[in-house]
Amino acid sequence: MKPTGFLRSAGSRIAFAVSLCSTAIAAPALAQAPETQSQTQPVAADAVAGAQAAANSANNAGMEEIVVTAQFREQNLQDTPLAITAVSGAMLEARSQTSIATVADQAPSVTLKPQGAAFGPALGANIRGVGQFDFNPALEPGVGVYVDDVYYATLTGSIFDLLDLDRVEILRGPQGTLAGKNSIGGAIKLYSKKPTGQSGGYVAATYGIRNRLDLRGSADFKLTDTVFGRISAVAKKQGGYIKQLDFACVNPPGSALNPAVGGVTATGMANADCVISKQSEVDYQAVRGMLRWQPNDRLDVNLIADYTKDAHTVAGSVLTFANNPSPWIRGNATAVPYDSRFICGRYCNYGTFQSPAGTWTGPVAPGYPLVGTQGNGRTDYEGYGFSGTIDYELADRMSLTSITAYRNYSVFFTNDDDLSPLALGNGRGDLTFHSFMQELRLTGAIGEGNLIEYTVGGFYQDQKSVYATFQDLRYPPIPLQFQGDDPVNADTKAVFAHLTVNPTEQLSVTGGIRYTDEHKDYTFSRRNRDGTINPFLGASDGVVGNYDGDRIDYRLNAQYKWTDDVMTYAQVSTGFKGGGINPRPFNPAQIQPFGPETLTAYELGFKAEMWDRKARLNVAAFFSKYKGIQLALLSCPQFGGPGPCALPQNAGNADIKGIEAELSLRPVQGLSIDSAVSYIDFGYTSINPSAGGSTNPTGPQLNDVPPYTPEWKWSFGVQYEIPLGDAGSLTPRVDAAFQSQVWSGSSNTALERIPRYTVANGRLTWKNVDNDLEVSGEVTNLFDKYFYLTAFDLTGAGAGLANKQPGRPREWALTVKKKF
Repeated sequence: MKPTGFLRSAGSRIAFAVSLCSTAIAAPALAQAPETQSQTQPVAADAVAGAQAAANSANNAGMEEIVVTAQFREQNLQDTPLAITAVSGAMLEARSQTSIATVADQAPSVTLKPQGAAFGPALGANIRGVGQFDFNPALEPGVGVYVDDVYYATLTGSIFDLLDLDRVEILRGPQGTLAGKNSIGGAIKLYSKKPTGQSGGYVAATYGIRNRLDLRGSADFKLTDTVFGRISAVAKKQGGYIKQLDFACVNPPGSALNPAVGGVTATGMANADCVISKQSEVDYQAVRGMLRWQPNDRLDVNLIADYTKDAHTVAGSVLTFANNPSPWIRGNATAVPYDSRFICGRYCNYGTFQSPAGTWTGPVAPGYPLVGTQGNGRTDYEGYGFSGTIDYELADRMSLTSITAYRNYSVFFTNDDDLSPLALGNGRGDLTFHSFMQELRLTGAIGEGNLIEYTVGGFYQDQKSVYATFQDLRYPPIPLQFQGDDPVNADTKAVFAHLTVNPTEQLSVTGGIRYTDEHKDYTFSRRNRDGTINPFLGASDGVVGNYDGDRIDYRLNAQYKWTDDVMTYAQVSTGFKGGGINPRPFNPAQIQPFGPETLTAYELGFKAEMWDRKARLNVAAFFSKYKGIQLALLSCPQFGGPGPCALPQNAGNADIKGIEAELSLRPVQGLSIDSAVSYIDFGYTSINPSAGGSTNPTGPQLNDVPPYTPEWKWSFGVQYEIPLGDAGSLTPRVDAAFQSQVWSGSSNTALERIPRYTVANGRLTWKNVDNDLEVSGEVTNLFDKYFYLTAFDLTGAGAGLANKQPGRPREWALTVKKKF
């Protein structure tokens, strides 16, 4: 499933990557140069108004400086010895990107996917073969997501709208000594535009296919000479593209697929076209308010409050496999087996989100009474948060930063995994979460010419989640109808230090260290809907599990600046993802612990600007030792026999090799093209016998790869600004992104496979001569490519079903934006 001989052919692969990038011209990420501030404040986050003007200026004078804050202080991207992709808000808009899940399209070695209905409104994330795709808040994400330096601890609630952003920074590789919470795979950091008191803003309206309507705006204002404010809001609505159809309406009783006697009866919920609902709709609202107090040039206080409401039909999926002859799953449709008759088509399904009440007729405990279940086919997320950041300059080269944050959300979602009117499996999730975070950092420099630069700090986070779920699973040999109500408490404490020595103007040597201590405790509840102990899972009810662990991570880095425009670096860094106890046991035997996973990454990097700053090339090659890999097993007969399973286990160890390249060029005024490419060679070196290998053929094997790890990714974008004199300008842009095949599960079954695909987008923007009015037309998925985002295979658990979530088809939209 993956080629070998990477090391023998590393030179040719680097040459290929660079040559592919060299077909392109432009800047994949534009970040506004910061305005003048005090020396130690991270001013990149203020790079504001006029991002497009900066782009226009760069067309005349070459690349503008990209400022990032990945090492706790503002630095030119080209001087930062890390693999970083930085994308400005202006470039996100030019690419028609409004959701965090789309940012990965142009980022090498990065995969971000919105999850299917079974996992609710959650984001799956993977960087360089390391990540997490299980939404359960008791599990660590593996890829850290941060908004204004506030850590978002769960995958649920991480599908953000890219509202009023200054920039996005994507850091690849372990960030244990740099990020506020250990992120073994990497980190994705979103930075909002800060208030400046310049009394500006914008409003924008979008209309598109399936009655898409987006309204967004932002206003910056001055309250006093030292207090500034900024408010941003967005509201989005769009009809869904996956039809939920009534099977008996499409196939009336007595037709070829639906017997007259013992067949499927109509739900009574469909309209005249047999449509019950349209899934994957959009109905999203968010608002963010910011206050900034700058009483003098040493103190900068920023307060942020935000609120999000995201309520819509579930993420739509299509059935790709159906084969379960068990008679007890048929409910009232006693003459209809679960088979391919329920495979509806490319953008439709026959889900009902219901199972009838009755009497169990399966092989174990026949006669057991079954309650009826009815879901609404929707997901409803509501979340809010508060944060405060204080930057205080203690001395000319010493500053103290404090970040305090509280976040809270609740989410309700339903799922119908079999996507049919039969009664295989339905469920609902009711999840609540809150967290408190505090981080302190002391940053400074000593010696002539900042000989030594340092940061020391501490991090604390306390979080609690309660996952209340009702599962109605009728495909196992025993009836699994149970109510879970599982609280999980987790806390993390860490201290870290980061030191850079600059013995010469060309050479810098950096060392970092971090100590982390964490605790988790779980309390399991397995009851009937009426509150009585479940007779099959009651042994799990009231069981308490605890996990405690600590870890020291480090980073060593040396960089050398050969000229003002060419820099190389070498680095070794480590990271880990904490262990725990299976948070989702379907039987007592599945209450199993799992240990932490660890990563040691070796990296070589090259960064250069050429041709009077008209070209920028960044290349990184890495080799990682990945141990104790945590993977969720969807089939685990070794723990309690056949039936459903979602058991995290330390599946094995692996070596990961890869290379990434990003090229930006602007050869002539108005023309910009950007490109990126990445290659990953993942190879298991050993498999845990309890998780897979020859002793467990349903688990991962030596030739498999982890979920959502593409071997190849590339992207390409081109735009040209055509001046129209007093009529303004016209800018066409085209983007394309490729992803090679991936698998959604750890065992790499055929039903988990997502074939490779390329998706192209186009955009045409007119701007007036004053640059305060623009009209844009966009077409996403330009060639109407049919592709899948995620896949869910339950054949190994005995369900006899698999489904996949199609990506969005071709869509068009028109946007009018007015700045003031």
